[in-house]
Amino acid sequence: MLASQSVREEFMITGLDHLGIVAPDLSTASDVLLGQFGFDYDVERTAMPDGNVFAPQNTSIWFVKVGTGATRIEILVPRDDISGIAKYLQKNGPGLHHIGYSSTSVPDDMRTLVEAGLDFIDFGTPEDELTAAFFHPKTAAGILHEIVPDRGLHL
Repeated sequence: MLASQSVREEFMITGLDHLGIVAPDLSTASDVLLGQFGFDYDVERTAMPDGNVFAPQNTSIWFVKVGTGATRIEILVPRDDISGIAKYLQKNGPGLHHIGYSSTSVPDDMRTLVEAGLDFIDFGTPEDELTAAFFHPKTAAGILHEIVPDRGLHL
């Protein structure tokens, strides 16, 4: 059995939840996603009009619906110039930031993926209270990965 097969049997990632993109301001991303593609904000998942705040990175976020499916695009806008998101934007410019997967148990999947060799980015949240888990790109094929709770929208 391949190593990837044995790891896969142990966790319950249920699907792709969202793609995170970073932008210097909301209009930069919304002009393309809402204006040109015609997508809409996910107002059930986003506190409008100011967006949600991800405090560990001092970042505002808005979710955008992609068609009629469950996948969303998460727009990340730094609220300062010193957070990790702000530094990423300064170094790389606007664009793709991370891939987010839905999970039936964020803490369990976090432990499984750490055991499989991924580096968990610890923001100081107690493990049993995790609502999101991030894994460092240096151990994940150069891509930042995130696990979030399943919203029950996948078959």
